[in-house]
Amino acid sequence: MWWMMNETGGNYCSKKSDDLCTNVCGQESSQVMGMSRIRCILRGLDVKAYIFLFAIIPMCTFGVYIHGQKISYFLRPLWEKPPKPFHVIPHYYHENVSMENLCKLHGWGVREFPRRVYDAVLFSNEIEILTLRWRELYPYITEFVLLESNSTFSGLPKPLVFNSNRAQFKFVEPRLTYGTIGGKFKKGENPFIEEAYQRVALDQLLKIAGITDDDLLIMSDVDEIPSAHTINLLRWCDQVPSIIHLQLKNYLYSFEFLLDEKSWRASVHRYKSGKTRYAHYRQSDNILADSGWHCSFCFRRINDFIFKMKAYSHNDRVRFSHYLSPERIQKVICKGADLFDMLPEEYTFREIIGKMGPIPHSYSAVHLPAFILENANKHKFLLPGNCMREG
Repeated sequence: MWWMMNETGGNYCSKKSDDLCTNVCGQESSQVMGMSRIRCILRGLDVKAYIFLFAIIPMCTFGVYIHGQKISYFLRPLWEKPPKPFHVIPHYYHENVSMENLCKLHGWGVREFPRRVYDAVLFSNEIEILTLRWRELYPYITEFVLLESNSTFSGLPKPLVFNSNRAQFKFVEPRLTYGTIGGKFKKGENPFIEEAYQRVALDQLLKIAGITDDDLLIMSDVDEIPSAHTINLLRWCDQVPSIIHLQLKNYLYSFEFLLDEKSWRASVHRYKSGKTRYAHYRQSDNILADSGWHCSFCFRRINDFIFKMKAYSHNDRVRFSHYLSPERIQKVICKGADLFDMLPEEYTFREIIGKMGPIPHSYSAVHLPAFILENANKHKFLLPGNCMREG
């Protein structure tokens, strides 16, 4: 009886108890209350709950860690709107059509003499692609302007590769303005800050090169190569937009893997002192169709792939160390897959799903830069059917 239990010093519990929660009440339970509550909870769970708690949740957490970037890119249409469409200018060209007629087809007049053209680039380590670019553009460029740093955009020290290989470019030496700039080497700094810093320095180098108002200035990365006839058209035609982007065919690893025709960052400017700034973002709504080639990660050697993956502004895409394995990189190249195991950067589910998986192989080497075909033995790695890399 309860009054007898009190008198004899026993413990009374007004709550009902069972075998799940014995000794929860009273003096004894106060010593083990925390553990008892946990035991009560765990004993109350069935097998399905255990599986969910100790298997499903950890697997989902690990899956998000491994594939979180893919999930984010796949859901991009939900959180980011596509950019404003460009006004695409049709591009007319045939080698047997006069320049006067070509300008008229574009709705432009023809000049009495061509504009001067400056080709300015930031250089890292793309020797073969730089050779291809300058050979393609050589007939129409007034001055080649190249800036090289001893630092990558990600802050890693690098040798002055162009300076070491300058003898290979004797054909442009009389028309070359070359400059170097020291890196800031700030650990942990956003790579785009270093990139912007170098582009500002390139503005100064252009002034040293002698650029003046109404000269044409090509703004593009080394691997964004305008076709020679495109630049010749723009230098001869009048009423050309003051800023015009160039739509380039997007290739990956070589001219065997045509991704799409959506590369747009390359641009040509009619230079204006105090206003024109070297940049690599959208600066106009006008874009000229089919104006050249963008050959991304088109290297001869595996170690050049590894260097760029660690060096360029998007080096955060190297999420796991095995991405830098030479064996893996070689397999990815021949397969036409993505080096960073990423989903396509698109704005609609249709485009994302349509581009998922490896890029289909192309066996056409038509309408490529002439220098490649004229020197095919030396540049086989850029042609279809030659995916194996050195090193």
